[in-house]
Amino acid sequence: MPWGAPIGSGQGLRNTEGLRTMRAWFKDVPLIIDAGIGAPSQATQAMELGFDGILLNTAVAKARDPVRMAGAFASAIHAGYEAQQAGMMERRDMAAASTPVFGLAQFS
Repeated sequence: MPWGAPIGSGQGLRNTEGLRTMRAWFKDVPLIIDAGIGAPSQATQAMELGFDGILLNTAVAKARDPVRMAGAFASAIHAGYEAQQAGMMERRDMAAASTPVFGLAQFS
């Protein structure tokens, strides 16, 4: 269970490259992010990286509305899982249009 960040800090995933490498190295080992998650978007990111789950407490326990926050985390985790399963596009260093430019009307 790798940390996202120090327990109770809410800092999110402080070392995404390290976590990405860990996931790639241990393909068949269930990996759960434990500690440091403070926002649903951070949980989404962990799931998009291919992790198997999120273990959290403080983000829900310290929320103004814990029940609503728990629901937000459930939705975010589901969204991240679905995105990862759908096969997200690869990250690129340069822009690359996905719309073909050949054969389109030219206006002059």
